[in-house]
Amino acid sequence: MNPLKNPWYSALAGLILAVIIAFVMRTGTVNHAEIVVWFHVVVGIMWIGLLYYFNFVQVPAVNAALADKEPGPAAINKYVAPRALWFFRWAALLTWLSGAATLYKMGIMHEAMTFTSEAANVNILGVGAWLGTIMLLNVWGPIWQNQKKLLGIKPATDAEKAKAKVIALYASRINTLLSIPMLLGMTAYGHGLPF
Repeated sequence: MNPLKNPWYSALAGLILAVIIAFVMRTGTVNHAEIVVWFHVVVGIMWIGLLYYFNFVQVPAVNAALADKEPGPAAINKYVAPRALWFFRWAALLTWLSGAATLYKMGIMHEAMTFTSEAANVNILGVGAWLGTIMLLNVWGPIWQNQKKLLGIKPATDAEKAKAKVIALYASRINTLLSIPMLLGMTAYGHGLPF
């Protein structure tokens, strides 16, 4: 069986390789906190990668397809968007949950979320966590609720679809904007940057 013929098998092979590397590079132990952080990074990459895909690839492609009339945006909206939005929503939730679990496991959740730590990098991590929380709420709120109208999952008139398109787009663009400082907050802690 060739794992490169199926994305799930490729991911599984990557997981196995990562475990092998972890055991070879260490004394044979990996603690639970490291696994949670690693999972947080993997699903976070999926979430933000899909966010950038929607904003920089799919939306412009659908607009170009609308202008071209042939083949039109139907294929993207029927086959690609629902699947991508499914991964987008669940990656967002898993990223947030694993991030909260990481803060808890590290014993800094309260300080990070209330900006009361004496360590500046814990407070900047809290900024990243709050921005991630806002982004998660945008994903499951205005983005998904309006995308359901655009994809025909929820009935909507043409006027409701036109309004839903603008709301979903702006919520997605807000998340794109917030993703940059959110990523700063997430990486600053790990690199000990004292903002």
